[in-house]
Amino acid sequence: MKNNIIEQSKNMEGLSLSEFMKKRLRDIMNQHADHISTGACKDYSDYQKMAGIIEGLALAERECLDWVEKHIQEE
Repeated sequence: MKNNIIEQSKNMEGLSLSEFMKKRLRDIMNQHADHISTGACKDYSDYQKMAGIIEGLALAERECLDWVEKHIQEE
C-alpha cells in the first residue's frame, strides 16, 4: 500500500492540491468499490464497512469540488 501511494504521488507531481485530492479520493474510492465488486468482503459487516468508507470518501470529494467551484467563481 505504501509503495502504491509513493507511485501515485510521483504521477501527480505538478497538480494543484485540489486536483491531487480529487484524484486521490477517487482512487481510494475505486479501490474500495473494487473490493466489494470482486466479492472480497468476508461478511455483511465487512460490506457495510466498505460501503461506509465509500460514502465518506464521496462526501469528502463533493466537499472539495464544491469548495473549488465556489472559490473559482468568486475570482
